[in-house]
Amino acid sequence: MRERKKATCSLLLLLQVLVQLAVLGNLATPSFSANVTYDHRALLIAGKRRLLISGSIHYPRSTPEMWPDLIQKSKEGGLDVIETYVFWNIHEPVRNQYDFEGRKDLVKFVKTVAEAGLLVHLRIGPYVCAEWNYGGFPVWLHFLPGIKFRTDNEPFKAEMQRFTTKIVDMMKQENLYASKGGPIILSQIENEYGNVESAYGSGAKPYINWAASMAVSLDTGVPWVMCQQANAPDPIINTCNGFYCDQFTPNSNAKPKMWTENWSGWFLSFGGAVPYRPVEDLAFAVTRFFQLGGTFQNYYMYHGGTNFGRTTGGPFIATSYDYDAPIDEYGIVRQPKWGHLKDVHRAIKLCEEALVATDPTISSLGPNLEAAVYKTSSGLCAAFLANVGTQSDATVNFNGNSYHLPAWSVSILPDCKNVALNTAKVNAMAVVPSFTHQSLQVDSSDPVGLSWSWINEPIGISKDDAFVRPGLLEQIKTTADRSDYMWYSLSLDVEGGSQDILHVESLGHGLHVFVNQKPAGNKAGNSNNVKVAVDIPITLAHGKNTIDLLSLTVGLQNYGAFFDEAGAGVTGPVTLKRSANATTIDLSSQQWTYQIGLKGEDWGLSSGSSSQWTAQPSLPTKKPLTWYKTTFTAPGGNDPVAIDFTGMGKGEAWVNGQSIGRYWPTNISPSGGCTNSCNYRGSYGSNKCRKNCGNPSQQLYHVPRSWLQSSDNTLVLFEEIGGDPTQISLATRQVGSICSHVSDSHPLPVDMWDSDSKTGKRSDPDPVMILKCPTPDQTISSIKFASYGTPHGTCGSFRHRKCSSSKALPAVQKACIGSRSCSVGVSVATLGDPCKGVTKSLAVEASCA
Repeated sequence: MRERKKATCSLLLLLQVLVQLAVLGNLATPSFSANVTYDHRALLIAGKRRLLISGSIHYPRSTPEMWPDLIQKSKEGGLDVIETYVFWNIHEPVRNQYDFEGRKDLVKFVKTVAEAGLLVHLRIGPYVCAEWNYGGFPVWLHFLPGIKFRTDNEPFKAEMQRFTTKIVDMMKQENLYASKGGPIILSQIENEYGNVESAYGSGAKPYINWAASMAVSLDTGVPWVMCQQANAPDPIINTCNGFYCDQFTPNSNAKPKMWTENWSGWFLSFGGAVPYRPVEDLAFAVTRFFQLGGTFQNYYMYHGGTNFGRTTGGPFIATSYDYDAPIDEYGIVRQPKWGHLKDVHRAIKLCEEALVATDPTISSLGPNLEAAVYKTSSGLCAAFLANVGTQSDATVNFNGNSYHLPAWSVSILPDCKNVALNTAKVNAMAVVPSFTHQSLQVDSSDPVGLSWSWINEPIGISKDDAFVRPGLLEQIKTTADRSDYMWYSLSLDVEGGSQDILHVESLGHGLHVFVNQKPAGNKAGNSNNVKVAVDIPITLAHGKNTIDLLSLTVGLQNYGAFFDEAGAGVTGPVTLKRSANATTIDLSSQQWTYQIGLKGEDWGLSSGSSSQWTAQPSLPTKKPLTWYKTTFTAPGGNDPVAIDFTGMGKGEAWVNGQSIGRYWPTNISPSGGCTNSCNYRGSYGSNKCRKNCGNPSQQLYHVPRSWLQSSDNTLVLFEEIGGDPTQISLATRQVGSICSHVSDSHPLPVDMWDSDSKTGKRSDPDPVMILKCPTPDQTISSIKFASYGTPHGTCGSFRHRKCSSSKALPAVQKACIGSRSCSVGVSVATLGDPCKGVTKSLAVEASCA
């Protein structure tokens, strides 16, 4: 026990060096391996208990060029571990044909993490959920004879074992498990099965037992986990997912308390407002978890990234997977979330020796008030003081001292005496991002109309592989998800022209109706109801008519019991209500002609290289089913790039042959229910804090810099419902303002925290306001606002009140202008005392240049 109580810093440094050497091939022998086990308190790496902070980064949602920077920022933010799913459908798009290139290079991603000195949790699944198309399963799996997903089914188990073994063997061949000197300390089998287990009846428990046994038999040398699986069999560790996991208890006293998904925000759906989670609440959740015995927690997501191509699930998940994560979709740290969590990690790590050595002693300090104390026989002591009430701040007495606890907050006392951090008091600066727009500069001196070329997508059946079947076919079983699109075409002879009603019902997700080659109507479902039913007035000609239905998907179902059987497409009934004779004709069982996908997809138009493009001064706009192409010059500099799809309807876009995903700026979020200042106090839910109401759910779409060249970039669009591509613009993401708002009751910044274990005296008792420009080549150029007293508002909208010191602005200007970073003591000695006896704060907004 004495060894377990010693500091682990030197061990961590040694392990990081060993991991890096192993990856470089200089240290591959088992004698340098780090065995990973666990006990009741924590994971043990090389026999030492570890308190670990992790964050999810999904390798295909960014690019290999972005990975090193994302991982380095994660390390600087205080992470020990990077967690990722393994996405079966991108690695095995065709059975027994594998793809691990580019964004799919899992080995390279794991090695990149190791080179940064961090560890890896590899969540193989292979079901991942993750708002990912078909939950990560390849659609071909659905067509294997006799298969039933995620149950005691031999064909499914054989395929699951084959793929899981493939991934494990790849990691073993590269010596990437910790047992062979690599960074992988954990693996996961299955995923959130406990949420749906009851639906699978008698096949569920044998399946879970088999999955556990199969995983352990692969002999990785590291523990396996199952999240949301209360009956996970030994030695599998069951773990928690959710917004809060402090009350979670593992199913055995021999297992540590682990949190595999702490949701840092929520995903965005087309048609929805943008969710966000206040950092004060996220910090509260993290600290409560460690307060009550947790020793491993993971942010889902730490960097969310982008759903490139057709990878979104849902259906109706947006292309952006930003998730309000500490590192945003573009790879820029989100402040103050990243910075405040970094401080939380630092404060918790100050307590690590005591936390991993023993269990907490919990005591009540009053209603909704409690203390958790970790005290060892060797004299180590760390404490957490919590106010879990949502309304009132409190002052508590603990160990003979008085402490102020804001509502819904936890104070961390690494020495059981001095407060290193309170989760509701944010020292980290805030950053307001901005986007600078510029026209889509074409590489041509031609007028705007000639800078674009186009091709019309044929309406109805145009491909040689079209086929005829009686009745209506379900779309996914027919297309195997080779395309978002499937045509249903019917020839119909009628007597006399009249105004009729065409009734169509579809499992979703969207539908366009054409009668005699002319648009007649369209409708799409939404994330709450994917099904579509329409009644469209149509006029039929005497004699032969054609009815063409274009059915479309917007990402396949990824969650729920039997999600793989959800289906899509026009399954009927389809009827024609004739006004002339008041009869209804059932069209559902007639002979329909089918076409999988679009003619333009077969032509390979997304590459832009086809010779069929048309360029004339009269560019067609607001016209459905149109392919567009242009070339453009990339914005200068290194700022992240996006395309603003204002003016377009719905479709997919490619830059230099790479799909940047589905765009849908005409899908507008609800007009109500949003707030830009959400109260962090009280339990968070996915609908609690939303912004961007009444606007497009997503208007800006990330284009990775590595996909661009300085000029002659090819942009291809497939526009489904009609738009004007000349309105498209480029945007670069930049920093607008940097801000800080620190009260005179804040603790010192945790990086300055220092205490003497005997006296608890601080070297400097005053809080400190710190500002720092985001990049090394920037300096603070101006102070837009500075007030010491009782300023109001948030970054970008601070306002003075009556109590405001005249000394604040010159003091901040003197300390900050011309420097990349600066600090100002938050005290009356430095800033004056404009209103005696009042708790004061310093609010500052600055610009960097």
